Amino acid sequence: MTTINLLLVDDEKPFIETLADRLRKRGFTVDCSFSGIDALNQLENNKTIDVVVLDVKMPGLDGIKTVKKIKKKHPLVEVIMLTGHSTILSAVEAIKLGAFDYLTKPCDINELISKVKQAVSRKKEREAKIFDIRIKLYITKQERDEMISKILES
Repeated sequence: MTTINLLLVDDEKPFIETLADRLRKRGFTVDCSFSGIDALNQLENNKTIDVVVLDVKMPGLDGIKTVKKIKKKHPLVEVIMLTGHSTILSAVEAIKLGAFDYLTKPCDINELISKVKQAVSRKKEREAKIFDIRIKLYITKQERDEMISKILES
């Protein structure tokens, strides 16, 4: 298995550090961020992040606004929303904005790992499709861009 790179984002520092330790012990590469703004900066500086596990309720830039910005600038990075304040409205909104899934705290570590692996699988599948489109001969740039957009929207 190749290394899976995670970015955990939550303003609850003890929670995120404990979760990071548990995931590292299971072979994941994990970075932590304690705000939406810091998460966006880390994504700019670290192009190897596969999945962001993102808290919904945070001061400043909350999780919903953060996922929107992540998907706009880094559409292939998968986002799993994680919150102790689950509402159907926030779950639906997060999924509409492109989040891969939505889990509630406290979540089972094995369930989180399963979702992360599914998200990475989706990311790799989408990357492969985009690669195939980019190397196609005899299509216009506009056709190529439209095909890639459809993949990113799915």
